[in-house]
Amino acid sequence: MINTSLEVFNKSFRFSIAPMVDYTDKHFRVLIRQITKKSYLYTEMVVAQALFHTSNKNKFLNFSKIEHPISLQLGGNNPEELAYSASLAEEWGYDEVNFNLGCPSSKVKSGNFGACLMNQTAKVARCIEAMANSTKLPITVKHRIGVDNFENNSFLLNFLDNASNAGAKRFSIHARKALLNGLSPKENREIPPLNYEKVFELKKLRPNLIIELNGGINSPKKCNEFRKNVDGIMVGRSIYKNPMLWKDIDQLLFNIPTKKILPSEIIENLIPYIEEHLKSGGKTWDIAKHFLNLVQNVSGAKKWRENIRKNALSRKTDISFLEKAVNELKETGL
Repeated sequence: MINTSLEVFNKSFRFSIAPMVDYTDKHFRVLIRQITKKSYLYTEMVVAQALFHTSNKNKFLNFSKIEHPISLQLGGNNPEELAYSASLAEEWGYDEVNFNLGCPSSKVKSGNFGACLMNQTAKVARCIEAMANSTKLPITVKHRIGVDNFENNSFLLNFLDNASNAGAKRFSIHARKALLNGLSPKENREIPPLNYEKVFELKKLRPNLIIELNGGINSPKKCNEFRKNVDGIMVGRSIYKNPMLWKDIDQLLFNIPTKKILPSEIIENLIPYIEEHLKSGGKTWDIAKHFLNLVQNVSGAKKWRENIRKNALSRKTDISFLEKAVNELKETGL
């Protein structure tokens, strides 16, 4: 079943939430849909090799209808495995396939995929072409502005042109280069300097390409400021660390009137979802850990978060404490 329409693809990337390992799981995505209905969501990176060989596809591919529009992000370097995984994305009802060419971790580097593929343009093109030929879904790319010493305009334009010619429909560009030796993934998000102007320049040089800006964007105000220079904005840890800061993003970027929603309502709305998760063998903490950042910068917030953490971890399947937590928020107007 194909859920993608050209209209969805052309509009939803105005604002998207970056794929983040250990953060953007299906539970966080269901939670964030309480705040933004229009933003494009991404799965955590799924390694195509693992998906190719596993018999448990559900573990990697299951998601809820509420998450649309949603992209399956794939990592890998084997065209056959990536093509198979892309075909599964269509079969399972995803809206898009995203190719990870930005992850700088040593584990990913040792597998010769992620950011280290940026200087292997012929291989990247073969992978994109294989995916594009295996599905009707759009194939998009997430990458950096460079890797190690490969960062000049000639390198970047060659990379973009080859990927585009192979079938890539959109480029989500993290405005930092990746340093593959000596830095952790966290350091690679902080130490290489941000260079938004480089991304803006790429858009000017390739106006026909759909280019989305990512990296260090921490407020709706900045989104509004930057969007005049690119086609879309992608936000990562800022929205995870402070979800309520982004509660008006649909109105700001999509001109969709938004109903005021409070943290208490978000949690209350998700209780039936938690109950279903428990019935399938899950644990309360799997979902409750994503609640913690809904409440902050108010009196008692720290204690409230500690109580959620303690109860979710110790009770595991008993969620009676959530009703009390919701009522505590309502009493304070949250």
